Amino acid sequence: MYITCLDLEGVLVPEIWIAFSEKSGIPELRRTTRDEPDYNKLMRWRLGILKEHGLGLKEIQEVIAAIDPMPGAKEFLDELRSITQAVILSDTFTQFAQPLMKKLGWPTIFCNELVVADDGSISDYRLRCENTKLTTVRALQSAGFETIAAGDSFNDLAMIRASKAGILFRSTDSIKADNPDLPACEEYSELLTLIKNAMD
Repeated sequence: MYITCLDLEGVLVPEIWIAFSEKSGIPELRRTTRDEPDYNKLMRWRLGILKEHGLGLKEIQEVIAAIDPMPGAKEFLDELRSITQAVILSDTFTQFAQPLMKKLGWPTIFCNELVVADDGSISDYRLRCENTKLTTVRALQSAGFETIAAGDSFNDLAMIRASKAGILFRSTDSIKADNPDLPACEEYSELLTLIKNAMD
């Protein structure tokens, strides 16, 4: 039995923090897990910038409300789920993900949670578990699934390498260059073909 594990941002929807960076005019917030391998370091840095500028959950959610899935993402996900189980493994947060899941047809997502103060400021975050993507892939494997994984960033590499088949999707040139043994593609049709081939 197979289950496909997909990253969310950069794979199915645009990067939330980049969109918020553009809307807020704070270029530093363009930094993502494509740039910073240490997720905790990245998030602490982001929260510091939000605090410095007096920005909270409301402002980010307003930007997310205007984000649409990447062209073809929902159709890809619908077709994928017609042939195999699929789950989105993301380091985003429940408070960010819900409107995006609605636009994608309510796929299953495992993600983290923000700690939000009464005034709407984001005071902290809670990871669902350590090494969230790898830990989840290992748990699915222990439940009898063969995993196939696809993602674009540093924080996807562990689940990609731990899976029966792993694919880089719309990744950076540097990540692809550092991982030449991993298949890489840019289009959903290619990704679907690679997943199907892995299941044969």
